[in-house]
Amino acid sequence: MEATPTNLILFLLPSILFISRAPHVTPATPCPPCGNTTVPFPLSTTPTYGDSAYKIRCTTNTLVFDTLNNSYPIESINPKSQRLVIRPAPLVPNTCITTDKIHQGIQLNNTLPFNITSSNTIVYLNCTQALLMSPLNCSSSSLCHTYINATASASVCNNGLLCCTFRTGGSTTSYQIRVRDVGCSAYSSFVNLNPDLPVNRWPQPGLEIQWLLPRETVCTSQKDCDSATSACGLDPSSGSGIKRCFCINDLVWDPIDGVCTKKTTSHDPNGNGRNRSEQVAAHIV
Repeated sequence: MEATPTNLILFLLPSILFISRAPHVTPATPCPPCGNTTVPFPLSTTPTYGDSAYKIRCTTNTLVFDTLNNSYPIESINPKSQRLVIRPAPLVPNTCITTDKIHQGIQLNNTLPFNITSSNTIVYLNCTQALLMSPLNCSSSSLCHTYINATASASVCNNGLLCCTFRTGGSTTSYQIRVRDVGCSAYSSFVNLNPDLPVNRWPQPGLEIQWLLPRETVCTSQKDCDSATSACGLDPSSGSGIKRCFCINDLVWDPIDGVCTKKTTSHDPNGNGRNRSEQVAAHIV
């Protein structure tokens, strides 16, 4: 691996990484806590902390994730798996309509480094007959009926209209969970749901979102980088004159912790030696 990569695009790896830790140097500036919640790199609550491409907000000591036209509280963050869980919109009291129907549900900006994971089970409620033409499970045995019958707030949805269930992960659900008149007017979401459990043992409603591993820290001049470990240089892959603090002196970029670190060799379960930079780089173009 070159000490100063030029065209490196980092993506989230689907498997668990087996690495040995090395001393870290030149950390990206971490965000201060939001209330009692740590804000890990690369998430950013202000332009001067973290990576500004991974913007979230801290409002009254609560972390908030902004979509294209709405905002959702962040319930948890796992920096090692690069995932966070947001709280879905609730039902409008005494209706089978979620409060974000006015925004057509959850709509992520697909130009940002976030997408919906495949770990979510969605129950769609108050659906029209048009959903019968979809690949969703809208049958009488669909898990959505179990949810409605066992959830007091959702009992109003037992109105004779369709309900449906599906698992996220397809291209149509990577960036949106839609609610609208032509479709379904309400939904809920559950992360890593075991459908064999009774509803009272389901996890709290949540929608899991993952982020792509970040590039090196953006800089405007060398003063933004630590001269001992990185150099501010033009990023040829950006096409727009962006500069980044590229690691030097045989150090490699660690996108999980946002540091230049010594290259170390570790072993995966199959006994294959792999260095950390090889593990986090999915593509070199």
